[in-house]
Amino acid sequence: MLELGAVHEPIATLLAGKLEEVAVIFERQLASDLSAVNELCTHIESYRGKMLRPTLVLLSGLAAAGEPCDGAVLTNKHLTVAAVAEMIHMATLVHDDVLDEAEMRRRGATVNILWGNEAAVMLGDYLISNAFHLCSTIGDPSINLLLGQVTNTLCEGELVQLRHRDNYGLDEATYLQIIRRKTATLIGVCCRLGGALANAGEVQTQALERFGLALGTAFQLQDDLLDLTGDAEVVGKSLGRDLDKGKLTLPVIHHLASVDSVERGRALRLIEQRDAAGLQRRLMESGAVDRASEAAAELIAEAKRELPRLPAGPARDMMRHIADAVIDRSY
Repeated sequence: MLELGAVHEPIATLLAGKLEEVAVIFERQLASDLSAVNELCTHIESYRGKMLRPTLVLLSGLAAAGEPCDGAVLTNKHLTVAAVAEMIHMATLVHDDVLDEAEMRRRGATVNILWGNEAAVMLGDYLISNAFHLCSTIGDPSINLLLGQVTNTLCEGELVQLRHRDNYGLDEATYLQIIRRKTATLIGVCCRLGGALANAGEVQTQALERFGLALGTAFQLQDDLLDLTGDAEVVGKSLGRDLDKGKLTLPVIHHLASVDSVERGRALRLIEQRDAAGLQRRLMESGAVDRASEAAAELIAEAKRELPRLPAGPARDMMRHIADAVIDRSY
């Protein structure tokens, strides 16, 4: 889970309790009478990690309501939407590990390594199926439609990314479109739904969604930076997969666009040879990594500019803290 205890301890405690309720809903929904299915579902419990998306559903509801920040505004609908969002996210992780042939996630072996690609694909499908079965229990078709649209968008983002593997002419606009679709859209809708379920007005729900979109884009940009420059033991998952799979990320795009033809040729050879250490060194020396980090910081600043549209209080302050934590993280 996100490290929230050091800031605004009462609201952090409140959120931790609510997230435990979300976890119970999540586990109850996936429970099967088949031991083989339960074994797979138990394994992915370790994938829950930071629980960013459920946290933002709950926190957006609290922030939209303002004071008193006692949790009274959070209903079972909030908890259910939070569990659904995490289930959709988990499905994308399981499928991503198949696409990237990843061996490690959250410091443990991936489903595809332990049980094979076929089981991992079906588990991802099982998660998606259960997510929408659970969502239907809320009894609000508009939520199903919105999350269904978002899930379509996630798939579109992945398909576009697959289409551009080994495309060394990929530009920044296309890269940003990919990460907004495959990551930021779900985070944006988590924030929007959290506010809407707390009866926030349209101005506030739009501000929350824009906050989530900017934060989610920065989150994925930071994730891509960690894949290039991070420590696998710290990050807790397989690194270097973007390079191995021919996926250009922002530091590489910046570098290829800013250097002369000779240096571009050298960088392309490093990419083709999958020389992660050599490429990282060049990107660091050219300032491309710093420029990508600055782009993430600008997105976080953009997200925080939406917060004054919400009532002042500890929930809004916590959202600001989470935004800063997205780019300060090393895992």
